[in-house]
Amino acid sequence: MAEKEQLDSAARDFIWNIVEIQSQLDEIHKSWAQMLGVLMAIDELDEGRGVSGIAVANKLRIHPAFVTNQTKKLETMAFLAREPSPDDARFVQMLLTGKARAEVAKLSIKRQALNSTMFDGLLDEASLDYLNKQLAWIAKNSRLASQKLNIGLL
Repeated sequence: MAEKEQLDSAARDFIWNIVEIQSQLDEIHKSWAQMLGVLMAIDELDEGRGVSGIAVANKLRIHPAFVTNQTKKLETMAFLAREPSPDDARFVQMLLTGKARAEVAKLSIKRQALNSTMFDGLLDEASLDYLNKQLAWIAKNSRLASQKLNIGLL
């Protein structure tokens, strides 16, 4: 097999593997969303001043209206408090309550177990960091290729 054909075959295999991984990660993402994913996002994003609904929606890659719906429910369950933004009272910042922090701690243990299951014996922290950098580069090049394809340059 010629070198270009081998590269093409390896690239096809890589893409199908990524499609499979994406499918599995979508299923995991749905489960996390059902297990208080909004609270996890607020916990990760909050730097002491609260978090906007837009920031949570962007982190979870979901529609902001879904975040608004969920945060109102979570507020009635005493998992979070919603306060006017100190910078602009038209916007709301969300903060976790003590009750929510306890739930997030439980979920963190589950997340660690999930990560261990996916990467145990395969990748250490340095290898995963290297892989993430390579995947970020491929993602950047994929966006460029997609743009070129859309304007007819490929």
